[in-house]
Amino acid sequence: AVGAAAMEEAAAHNGSAAGAGAGAGAPAAARPPATPEGMALAYGSLVLMALLPIFFGALRSVSCAKSKNSSEMPETITSRDAARFPIVASCTLLGLYLFFKIFSQEYINLLLSMYFFVLGILALSHTISPMMNRFFPANFPNKQYQLLFTQGSGESKEEIVNYEFDTKDLVCLALSSVVGVWYLLRKHWIANNLFGLAFSLNGVELLHLNNVSTGCILLGGLFIYDVFWVFGTNVMVTVAKSFEAPIKLVFPQDLLEKGLEADNFAMLGLGDIVIPDLRSLGSAPFPCSLKKNTHTYFYTSFVAYIFGLGLTIFIMHIFKHAQPALLYLVPACIGFPLLVALAKGEVTEMFSYESSAEILPHTPRLTHFPTVSGSPASLADSMQQKLSCPRRRRQQSPSAM
Repeated sequence: AVGAAAMEEAAAHNGSAAGAGAGAGAPAAARPPATPEGMALAYGSLVLMALLPIFFGALRSVSCAKSKNSSEMPETITSRDAARFPIVASCTLLGLYLFFKIFSQEYINLLLSMYFFVLGILALSHTISPMMNRFFPANFPNKQYQLLFTQGSGESKEEIVNYEFDTKDLVCLALSSVVGVWYLLRKHWIANNLFGLAFSLNGVELLHLNNVSTGCILLGGLFIYDVFWVFGTNVMVTVAKSFEAPIKLVFPQDLLEKGLEADNFAMLGLGDIVIPDLRSLGSAPFPCSLKKNTHTYFYTSFVAYIFGLGLTIFIMHIFKHAQPALLYLVPACIGFPLLVALAKGEVTEMFSYESSAEILPHTPRLTHFPTVSGSPASLADSMQQKLSCPRRRRQQSPSAM
């Protein structure tokens, strides 16, 4: 839930538009105001870090779609999931807020640190694995391994975990573990950003919206969620500042003065990266359905995201108050592609478009459910004939089977 938080800032304390970083020990009032150069560097770096997982996550999402490994296929978010997500996120956010009020913040963050330590290592290992493969020599002794965990025996045996990996994956896991230990011991902002970028890229890569309407439902609900919890209460800002976990990207505004030990941070929630990008990926393959070799809608959504995030930073700098980034990202990410569709006369086609067939081309889709009587074996044989002989299906009636 906090991942969908806005660009957080506590600049009212120090005269800048920066967020007070998680774990910053010094009180805000004791910090000197951020310099214009430091703020420009921090905000520019946040925008750049936000664009990296969007671009590379989109490329890897397409690669997953073209691969034959169904276990790595994107998970499709339905309209019902999109409608329920803001409610679940609100409950989770309020629950975290109450936990921080009732229990010791130190112990809660210790448990969360261990949890995100494991998740961060796995996410970072999955992120760097394709890049690291290029650095391994051709004669590298790469052995295959399989982690198999089953339940029951005989015919009732059921697979619980079936994970295949190789020696190269183990090397990537070891490198990611070094970053994990660094984050666990120091909570350094660079380690936090490495985990945050890995979470964002994996979210963009592995989650998918199969149509534009689902994206509009999701963003519309989170628009209300973000505005309410930032402007209506102090819950969002309190949790974001108390939550010591890599669920946000941070960059110091005093980097030029203090170097890598800087502690006056501007922040951007990971949800403000992943959620708007899911909307853009939902409409990106749309031109392909019209037999048009163009990426107009993806580039439009990309520009819309930059505009919305830049507007968030500008408003936050002017008013010196935390801003819900989705307040500006949602209208931009929905409005820009819609204007392009209006100009091209493709609005109806856009909202009636379903991208499952393009995203999952090798996944069989059963669109006809015949009435078949007989034993389970005869039912299986009949269904196999239906899938292997689609042309004969139209010539036979269900009763002929």
